[in-house]
Amino acid sequence: MVQKTLLPKISKKTIKAPKSSLVLAVLLFLIFLFLPGQNIYETGFIKKKPPVANLPQSLPTPAPYPVNISGILPPDLTAQAVLVMDIPSQVVLYQKNPKSRLSPASITKLMTALVALEQYKMEDILTVKTPIFEGRTMGLVPGERLTFENLLYGTLVHSANDAAYVLAENYSGGVEKFVQRMNEKASELFLTETNFANPVGFEENGHYTTAQDLARLATHALQNPIIAKTVGTPAITVADVSFTRFYQLENVNQLLGKIPGVLGVKTGFTQNAGECLVTAVTKNGKKILIVILSSKDRFGETQALIDWAFSNFIWESPVLPKQD
Repeated sequence: MVQKTLLPKISKKTIKAPKSSLVLAVLLFLIFLFLPGQNIYETGFIKKKPPVANLPQSLPTPAPYPVNISGILPPDLTAQAVLVMDIPSQVVLYQKNPKSRLSPASITKLMTALVALEQYKMEDILTVKTPIFEGRTMGLVPGERLTFENLLYGTLVHSANDAAYVLAENYSGGVEKFVQRMNEKASELFLTETNFANPVGFEENGHYTTAQDLARLATHALQNPIIAKTVGTPAITVADVSFTRFYQLENVNQLLGKIPGVLGVKTGFTQNAGECLVTAVTKNGKKILIVILSSKDRFGETQALIDWAFSNFIWESPVLPKQD
């Protein structure tokens, strides 16, 4: 007879997985999950992307800044507000009441040009609707049609009120929307003490600016090559689209073509505003901007400030820390 060998009974309590084996399994799983290049997120769902931009290895060199080496003060001026600024570095050489609210008169037309350039192409044809006879004009007549380019010359070179008004009148939404956009643009440029009530520069409640804001406005406007070219034009003859009416336009800025290095910018005058002038001038590779508001001699005082600035200032380059 074959005897059966009875195996001992093993209860569930006697079956225990070694703790060390369990820990090892968990560690292997975690290593596989988070090991770069091997886990499911690296190889499957998340794709590697190149950097958005490569940062420069070194910082740009700051522009040289003006330093008064003589200690000589600027000349006495009749202007109520003045600002002289180095354009590249934005360093102020001299200022007088830079935040006083005053009328800009026809310097307004710098903003008029900026807004018009957003709307029109140079070859666009605009129609004269409401003729303007007040102040300096081209003599435009109702129904006359001119290109935007020629009207821009009229606005910035001749400082013609009727030309500036045509730009606003043909704007989408008319003059009201045009002026609204002028003020929106002023906010975008951080002209915090500026408000426009019309596109021409007429005396009106709520139409004001400061020398500081005009310096910022002119600096921005000169970055536009069309404006820079136009304000630097001493004289030009333009015509309507039918070549039946011709206009000889003369730049109001008497310093343009008279003082070497004067690049133009914009004039302004009303009885209440007095004589106003924004001038950009370059000499020996240095470029400054002069703003004069409510003066009795804008051209003479601007010329005196040009002489003072370039006779008493030198431009020094900032000393940068050494890079490792």
